[in-house]
Amino acid sequence: MDIKRSGSQPSAKRPATHFTLRQALSRRDFLANTALIAAALSVAPSCTSSDQRKEINNQNDKGLRVEANKMNTRKLGKLEVSEMGSGCMSISANYGLPADRNQGIQVIRTAYEKGVTFFDTAEVYGPHTSEELVGEALEPFRDQVVIASKFGFDIEVGGLNSQPEHIKKVVEESLKRLRTDRIDLYYQHRVDPKVPIEEVAGAIKYLIKEGKVLHFGLSEASAKTIRRAHAVQSVTAIQTEYSFMNRDPEQNGVLKVCEELGIGFVPWGPVGMGYLTGKIDARTKFDPKTDLRSGFDRFSPENLAANMAVVDLLKRFAEKKNATPAQIAVAWLLAQKPWIVPIPGTRNLDHLSENLGAIQVQMTSEDLREIEMAFSKITVHGGRMNEMQMQVVDQSV
Repeated sequence: MDIKRSGSQPSAKRPATHFTLRQALSRRDFLANTALIAAALSVAPSCTSSDQRKEINNQNDKGLRVEANKMNTRKLGKLEVSEMGSGCMSISANYGLPADRNQGIQVIRTAYEKGVTFFDTAEVYGPHTSEELVGEALEPFRDQVVIASKFGFDIEVGGLNSQPEHIKKVVEESLKRLRTDRIDLYYQHRVDPKVPIEEVAGAIKYLIKEGKVLHFGLSEASAKTIRRAHAVQSVTAIQTEYSFMNRDPEQNGVLKVCEELGIGFVPWGPVGMGYLTGKIDARTKFDPKTDLRSGFDRFSPENLAANMAVVDLLKRFAEKKNATPAQIAVAWLLAQKPWIVPIPGTRNLDHLSENLGAIQVQMTSEDLREIEMAFSKITVHGGRMNEMQMQVVDQSV
């Protein structure tokens, strides 16, 4: 296969690093606290023990869905992708120490073999190491996949930076790390209040004309910002946390504006950052140096215990469907709208098979009504991030 390349040699292999997103943005106290939410947190738990992995294998022996049938496709705007994508962040950063590089490549390539054609990364994951891994893993079949990455942080200085000249600079660096001549879907990672969104959209429009970017996306943007951006350059996809447990996009107008404008939606955290798998409880420990969940309100011991009713509901429903709680959570998302494409991520092959098995779970209208009625009686405890971190999430009205 003739692989398209950016014309530059891939960067040299980087030494192992514990440089986390928190450190990348810690040059100011405020930014140190807001940095954690820069990641699109779409992963199964990295804290699963060997005993828990054996439990998954035992469940598999009981006939639970672990292998995906033929993967169908969905449309994000005009961009066609597999109905489920792969979030690649957790392989390299933010959910514990980075996985072994060979392991990460194997997971990404196995996802492709199982039908996944949509892979999500960002320059700030690592930083840079996630893009490097994705570029190496996907290079042999680059023309058969869709790569999404993100810009919007100033990794050298700290903080947000969506100045047009900065975007033009960092896209070149991302292209080299990804070993490609174009990024299929390029998201603004966080809305920069210092740069009008029209200028950001204009910069992406220029890159699209150059062929370096094919589609424009926004991450954690409000409905108002989406409209303003879309008026300058068509927005293909919105990425925001959305799960059975976190329903913000249903309430803040984001899903509504996506449907109105024909924009696709990519939920990060489709299994509640691992919580909805049922393998995290109040005793689970998160290393504050390497795991960003340690600072999230919902992952305090008190809220982990208080929200177990949500997991119990998924477990009860999973028994009916011969599935796992994680599969029910992802299948629920798939059933919401045909233009929603979840991106669960993992560094574990067993978890990968489990996640992809969600496409076999059929959620009927009656199923959805039943599970929604039960959920309406449950109170979710704790905000998804703390107050200071939420300050860099666009909530303009």
